[in-house]
Amino acid sequence: MRAFAHDRFAYPLPADHRFPLGRYRMLREIIEAQGIAAVEEAPAATDADLLLAHDPIYLDRVVHGRLTDREQKAVGLPWSPELVERGRRSVGATIAAAHAALEDGTGINLGGGTHHAFPDAGKGFCTFNDVAVAVRRLRVDGVIHRALVVDLDVHQGDGTNAILGPDPLTTCAGINGGANYPFRRVPGDIEEDLPDGTGDDAYLAALERLLPAALDHGRPDICLYLAGADPYGDDRLGRLALTMDGLAARDVMVRDCMHLQGVPVVVVLAGGYGQRIEDTVAVNLATVSSFVREG
Repeated sequence: MRAFAHDRFAYPLPADHRFPLGRYRMLREIIEAQGIAAVEEAPAATDADLLLAHDPIYLDRVVHGRLTDREQKAVGLPWSPELVERGRRSVGATIAAAHAALEDGTGINLGGGTHHAFPDAGKGFCTFNDVAVAVRRLRVDGVIHRALVVDLDVHQGDGTNAILGPDPLTTCAGINGGANYPFRRVPGDIEEDLPDGTGDDAYLAALERLLPAALDHGRPDICLYLAGADPYGDDRLGRLALTMDGLAARDVMVRDCMHLQGVPVVVVLAGGYGQRIEDTVAVNLATVSSFVREG
């Protein structure tokens, strides 16, 4: 199984910034040290790739650092050329992982899941929408017809829903923290909002309802799975109460459901803001390991 990393393309952040940039390097180093998966450097998405999901004026303004202060505040990350390159690599990693999944059954981006990026705006630590670009790229290349997005980050994938929701050949499904960000939602095809403090049993029951309903929309040629670590009970931004065992069971449920139907899975890691960065890395590592064991 192939995994794609882009953590070597770092960008400057203030020392007190709440985005846990170091988690990606920590995860890759553990995977490489333990020989869990073959890790490849992510290619950079081209302008042609990004324009499949993003407005050309927006792309030009991002690339050349011309976002307004208000727009930059919405993204939540300070602009730099390095941030743009990192965004290209994140999208490129998801495209590469999708091709790997079509060949081998599973492909992993050791990052990605930037689901708050809209066609013409970034939000919530997201500049380019890797999942939306990847779906469009695969379809333009003629290698898929139907796609399924299963978004299990605790925050609704409003940007992904905005880009792919109108597409009758893509199903957007997700389980969200109902009282959490974003506070203005863009409806997906199949979603369930959960109250603050939801634990393992109620969450897994919701997922058991969600997955068959998503597949009932039509058998997809590929599933893009956003395996967010932020439903974890000790996540700073999550507000749910899942345990690590519960999150591991979630991953296995998605894996088994899709692979029993012969649907390739692209895993992207999406959000994770644990009180301890080591906990977020542990959740991500368990996700990667569960798909490696299956393979």
